[in-house]
Amino acid sequence: MKIKKLEHLSEVFKEYDAFIIDLWGVMHNGIKLNSSAINTVKELEANGKRVVFLSNAPRPTKNVVEFLKKMKMEDRFLKNVLTSGEAALNSLKKNKFGEKFYHLGPQRDDTLFYDMKKNKTSLEKCDFILCTGLFDDEEENLKYYQDLLKKFTKKKLICTNPDLVVRRGKEEEYCAGKIAEIFEDLGGDVVYFGKPHKEVYLSCLKADQKTLVIGDNLKTDIKGANNMNLDSVFITSGVHTSKINNEELLDNLLKEHNVSAKYFQKELTW
Repeated sequence: MKIKKLEHLSEVFKEYDAFIIDLWGVMHNGIKLNSSAINTVKELEANGKRVVFLSNAPRPTKNVVEFLKKMKMEDRFLKNVLTSGEAALNSLKKNKFGEKFYHLGPQRDDTLFYDMKKNKTSLEKCDFILCTGLFDDEEENLKYYQDLLKKFTKKKLICTNPDLVVRRGKEEEYCAGKIAEIFEDLGGDVVYFGKPHKEVYLSCLKADQKTLVIGDNLKTDIKGANNMNLDSVFITSGVHTSKINNEELLDNLLKEHNVSAKYFQKELTW
């Protein structure tokens, strides 16, 4: 089925009861809010629609909410936010993968395991590797991570953000999913928390509600919608923007990622 251009979400919103919307790439670009998307959410809520923000952020939900508040998102929109980090945290608290972990990621993500920091240890002594991203001083050099991890592929790597890259403003940055990909290429076993994996959607979905997924990442947002048999809107100005010079390239890009979306918009527009 060929993807359809959707000029305005208002054309189809009545067909759905709930909307699962990505944050980074749809609602903001890491630096500022997208006013068109904010207006769309206002209209959805004014029409009594349920809106859930589902983010592959490797941090607790409360930290992402604080980040959104700093960007001046109104409190009333922040009732239903879920992060991949929060989903991972729920499993870590139950010691599902062991007790001692090695943290692979930037220091700012230490908030994820604040209550379990006594269990943080070295790569040699850990039960599992907790990956939230790349180290601050090694954001570009992927070979560094190959060398770091190649002797430790018998340990599980827990990936708290399946995204490979994200765009901060106009710059691309690697995410935890890129390290997970390297670990799998080395022969290691990865446990993923977040989109496109089904478990994270079960916290958002209500059986009696027809749900539309809106996101900019084909590997996570749109693949996740496909995994759950949900309709989706692909936002083309996000993470894949450099690959879409014209609308003819859209179908090829979807085929390349082995996904399908019902609609596309350049940015979320009411």
